[in-house]
Amino acid sequence: MPDGNKMVLGLQWGDEGKGKVIDVLAGQADYVVRCQGGANAGHTVVVDGRKTILHLLPSGALHPGATCVIGNGVVVDPLAMVAELDELGEVGTDLAKRLVLSDRAHLVLPCHKAFDAAIEARKGDRKAGTTLRGIGPCYTDKVARIGLRCGELRHLDQFARNFREHTALVDGLLRAWGHEGLDVEADLAAIMPACERIAPLVADSVALLHQAIADGKTMLFEGAQGVMLDIDFGTYPYVTSSNTGTGGVVTGSGVGPADLGEVIGIVKAYTTRVGTGPFPVELLDAAGEALRERGGEYGATTGRPRRCGWLDLVVIGYACRLNSVSSIALTKLDVLSGEATIPVCVAYEVDGRRLDTQPADAELLARVTPVYEHLPGWQEDISGIDRFADLPAAAQAYVRFVEERTGVRVGYIGTGPGRESTIVR
Repeated sequence: MPDGNKMVLGLQWGDEGKGKVIDVLAGQADYVVRCQGGANAGHTVVVDGRKTILHLLPSGALHPGATCVIGNGVVVDPLAMVAELDELGEVGTDLAKRLVLSDRAHLVLPCHKAFDAAIEARKGDRKAGTTLRGIGPCYTDKVARIGLRCGELRHLDQFARNFREHTALVDGLLRAWGHEGLDVEADLAAIMPACERIAPLVADSVALLHQAIADGKTMLFEGAQGVMLDIDFGTYPYVTSSNTGTGGVVTGSGVGPADLGEVIGIVKAYTTRVGTGPFPVELLDAAGEALRERGGEYGATTGRPRRCGWLDLVVIGYACRLNSVSSIALTKLDVLSGEATIPVCVAYEVDGRRLDTQPADAELLARVTPVYEHLPGWQEDISGIDRFADLPAAAQAYVRFVEERTGVRVGYIGTGPGRESTIVR
């Protein structure tokens, strides 16, 4: 295995700060590989004080030396991709020269977005709180073996015929449900210019990555969303439509487990969640509001306010075990400055029982009571500190507590939004 390969995963419900960590590590990688999800992701990167939010493009895109690969496990919205490249300006122009789009990746079409909205409307109180970007319906078509893949963009005439057939099928379903139908030709006209632009980027990414491994190139594999949103292991049904852990990286890149390298799990120093679903440590009081405001906890993709709570080590321990996490990157530690004491959830209680791991039953999880240990806080502003020894003693103790309870070393600590505000231990 080439030295230096790394995989980055979020260990909570997304929004852990993966974008920043990936950006820090991407400077050491020859290839940066996005493996699952779609434009529903939102990764924020701050370089030289400028904030960039990436949705579909790999977070390593801002490093000019890296080849960026959108793997087969990603669902690609052509309209979103070209819009994002255009928003990056000159950086986007440069990125297009070193961006590879897997011919096996499935395409998100306008009909998927319409169907997404229709499904959410029919669910009522059971809605998953999706971003309505067509991700779930696109993955549904993939599993049903009726989806359109990026490789079809090599032959645009045939793609147009397949697009019409597929959109007509969804149109019939929407009308049967009593929803407004689709304008097939208008949708095709809207998406075709974007398809023409991204068609030259399509390649056999699996062959490319295996050749790079044979040549000794270093790779950074980036996950989107978080482990607790995994379709199998998250808080089902309030989850995303893909596997967000190491399994999704393997199946979404075509690279085997032995070549993935170090598994870095990203953990926010407290916990947030966007959308519906059980959230045991949620704070519905002034403390939660203070965390939201200090941490700027609003969705990068949706703008929705995030639900906030204290750190949940039941979640972190579960996610570490599922994904054989090698080291933890603890982000936004600076947001906790000013707290007199900091509660940390170490277990759950429900129906007279103590739980030390995540139950599969979302309704049971919604009834648990968190068991907290209270750690001393610190008053000092730690923003921008880049050496562990310079942290206040209580902040150092907080980090060590996470290590002791999870059995995983904290190798990276975020003390601010910028690339430079990172402690590497």
